[in-house]
Amino acid sequence: MSYTCHHCGAELEYSSRDTIGRREECPSCSADLHVCLNCAHYDPGSYNECRESQAERVVDKERSNFCDFFQLSSDDKATGNTEKDEALKKLDDLFS
Repeated sequence: MSYTCHHCGAELEYSSRDTIGRREECPSCSADLHVCLNCAHYDPGSYNECRESQAERVVDKERSNFCDFFQLSSDDKATGNTEKDEALKKLDDLFS
């Protein structure tokens, strides 16, 4: 699995077994990595924008936090390249 930084899109050298510490930063842009926007549970459509029901609310999704449920998101999730987003882009291109 490949992982990317939510901020700059740089590829990260982590495996699915690696733990991302609260103070870890992207080697390319120095953005925090232990943030909601890099998490596999992050979902803008869910309550508190998180699919993990036991996680505490995090207000600033771009700043490092203490969430114990954090799991680094795969490449597609981190960059926002979901099937829905791609379909919407194609529709926008049709009417542009």
